[in-house]
Amino acid sequence: MFEYFPGNYIWNLGVVATLNSGGAIDEVDRACRPIRELAAQGSDVGTQDFLASWRRVADQVEAQAALAEQAGHRRTAGQKYFRAAAYLCQSERMLSNSSPDRIPTYRHLLEVMEKSFELIDPATTRVAVPFEGTTLPAYFTNGSTDGRPVPVVIMWNGLDSTKEHMYTSGWPSEMAARGISVLQVDCPGSGEALRLQGLTARVETEGWAAACVDWLETRDDVRADRIGLVGWSLGGYYVPRAAAFEKRLALAVAWGANHNWGQVQKRRLEREGENPVPHYWEHVLWVWGQSDIAEFISYAEDIQLDGVVEQITCPFLITHGENDRQIPLEYAHRSFEQAVRSPKRELRVFSPEEGATEHIGLDHLPHVGAFTADWVEDTFTELDAGQGDAAEVATAELHELHPARS
Repeated sequence: MFEYFPGNYIWNLGVVATLNSGGAIDEVDRACRPIRELAAQGSDVGTQDFLASWRRVADQVEAQAALAEQAGHRRTAGQKYFRAAAYLCQSERMLSNSSPDRIPTYRHLLEVMEKSFELIDPATTRVAVPFEGTTLPAYFTNGSTDGRPVPVVIMWNGLDSTKEHMYTSGWPSEMAARGISVLQVDCPGSGEALRLQGLTARVETEGWAAACVDWLETRDDVRADRIGLVGWSLGGYYVPRAAAFEKRLALAVAWGANHNWGQVQKRRLEREGENPVPHYWEHVLWVWGQSDIAEFISYAEDIQLDGVVEQITCPFLITHGENDRQIPLEYAHRSFEQAVRSPKRELRVFSPEEGATEHIGLDHLPHVGAFTADWVEDTFTELDAGQGDAAEVATAELHELHPARS
C-alpha cells in the first residue's frame, strides 16, 4: 500500500482511498504535506488538523467549481464539486464523533455532493427508504436508460464509511454502465442515518434488507426478481446475515469477509490488528449505541455468522485481501466453507503481487471493484439463463483461484 505517512496506517488508508476514489494526486499532496510531521504522533492525535488541512484544499476546489459553474462550464464545475466532496468525506471520517466540526462538515458534504449530481450525473438522485417510522437516506444510481426495469444492487457501508464513500468509489457508475442500478444506503450505524438521525447498528440486519427490497419493489424501473446486496468492510457481516433471512435477494457479496466481528473486537482490546478509524472505541460505541466498552464487548459476541451463513440460499461471493491488517483472512475461508447451501459460492483472495490486498482492496480499489462488478453481472446473466449447474461453476472457480484448497 502507498504510505504517504510512514507508520500511520489509518491516515494512509484515507490517502489511498481518496486517490482510488477520484482524488487528484496534487490536491491530495497539498492537503497532506502540512500535516506530515504530525502524522508521526499517531492516528488519534491531530485529526482536527487533518480536517483543517484537507478542508483548505476542498474549499479551494469548491470555489473553483463555483466559478466554473458561473461561467457556464457545467462539466468542469461538476467534476470539481465531486473532488471537493471526496476530500470532505475522507477528512470528516477522521474526526471524533464528539468534535463540533463533525456534523457541520458532513452537512456541507451532502450539499456539495448533490451539486455534482446535478451537473454531471443526473442518473444519481437522493432518495429515502422508509424504515421503522423514519427513513434510511440513500443515493440511487439508475442503470435504466429508458425506464424499463433492470437489475439492481443494494450497497451497504461498513463501520466508518458513508454512502458518499460508496458513490465516490466509482462502483455505482460502473454498474450503471452495465445496465445495473445501485441503491447506496446509509444503514443504521453509518453515514447520515447515524449522524443526523441517530439510528444505531444492530445484529439483525435482515430488517434493513427487507426495507430496501420493499422500497425497490415499488419502482417501475427495477426488476424485483433481480435484487442483489453488496456490503464492504463491516458490511461483510451485515450482508451475509441479511441474505440468510431475506430470501427475496438474488445474490449477495461480502466485499471483505467479517465472519466474527465480535471476536475481532476482543483482539483489538489486546491491540491485535489495525483499527480502521481514529478514536476507535469512541466511534464503535457511537455506531452501536452502547454506553461502555465492557457492555459493548458482551453485546458484540452475537456479531458473528456461525449458524447463519449456512442459511444463505442465493449466489454468494466473498472477496478478501491476503494482507488485510484489520480482519483475518481465516474469516473469509470460514464464511466460504459454511455457505454450503449457496448454489454458487466463490472466494476470491487478492494477493500483494496484484494489489487490492489490503482491507476491502482500498490499496487498489478499481481492481477489486472490477472483479466484483464482473461477478455480479455474470451471475445476473446466469440467473436469467436459468443455469442449473452453478455449484459446479463455483467449484471450478475455487480450484482456479485456490489450487491448494481443492
